[in-house]
Amino acid sequence: MEVKIGVQHAPREIVLESGQSAEDVERAVSEALSGKSALLSLVDEHGRKVLVPADRLAYVELGEPAPRKVGFGAL
Repeated sequence: MEVKIGVQHAPREIVLESGQSAEDVERAVSEALSGKSALLSLVDEHGRKVLVPADRLAYVELGEPAPRKVGFGAL
């Protein structure tokens, strides 16, 4: 699933493809925002861990992965 994370005072957002379920990502975000965890910790499809300080979160957007088109074709 595609996850977009907005960070306060940063001009760009963090975009990652995660193998975690939407419920797992939502649980991690709610724990970070409620103060149970000081960091939002997510793992992308390649096994890399992304850590964002909970007090710097502006927004988190959850979505389905967008299929990437390869080659030439008529639209």
